[in-house]
Amino acid sequence: MEYKRVKDEFKETDSIEDDIENLHEKKSLLGGDSSSREHSKWKIKSIVTVLLTLLTSSQAILIVWSKRAGKYEYSVTTANFSVEALKCTLSLLALTRIWRNEGVTEDNKLATSLNEIIVYPIPAALYLVKNLLQYYIFAYVSAPSYQILKNLNIISTGVLYHIMLKRKLSEIQWAAFILLCAGCTTAQLDSSSDRVLQTPFQGWMMAIVMALLSGFAGVYTEAIMKKRPSRNINVQNFWLYVFGMVFNAVAILVQDFDAVMNK
Repeated sequence: MEYKRVKDEFKETDSIEDDIENLHEKKSLLGGDSSSREHSKWKIKSIVTVLLTLLTSSQAILIVWSKRAGKYEYSVTTANFSVEALKCTLSLLALTRIWRNEGVTEDNKLATSLNEIIVYPIPAALYLVKNLLQYYIFAYVSAPSYQILKNLNIISTGVLYHIMLKRKLSEIQWAAFILLCAGCTTAQLDSSSDRVLQTPFQGWMMAIVMALLSGFAGVYTEAIMKKRPSRNINVQNFWLYVFGMVFNAVAILVQDFDAVMNK
């Protein structure tokens, strides 16, 4: 009997040890899955960051290179319309993939109400003006100067975040804005001529207007999207780009209709 009792205790001990090992294995697997997901997210963020950096830095160079004898041999309004149409198509493709994997839900369906989409014309109109100005500003600034002045967008966005969304900015952030503004101005100083700044007054004014338009449109768009955080971002982007296409189509009719029809 004593032998049997000891044997049963050993079996029970072995069973507990097996349970502990299984528990450790499950934790290890769960930890591995979590680590894998985090690594995947980090990888995607890194790729997106690199692509955005390349696109943003190459935009000014490509626009300047597209000029012939100081003029654009294409309709800038048509170019903007094409960009909006491409972004709208990409949003629709992303939605199609979501519908295939998750099905159509209340948060990812395109059908919506007038009250929801009535807010999108405002940022779409602001982006229209800003995108058109980025073509005409190169009559006054070079591509490197444009990239420097484009940093004013960060300053305007930060200040408008503070004003419109009541976001509190830290002392470090305010100091960063001041340093960035000083850096943009210092980089434009011209010691080789009688002029104080390299960029003409018109170029500065256009850069400031573009920064304000971009900042206001960005902050306004974020405020819209945060009103319905569960709404799929691709749906919201789709309607924003649809209104962008509409406004650019109107701009084509008003500004470049004859040129487009004759080509």
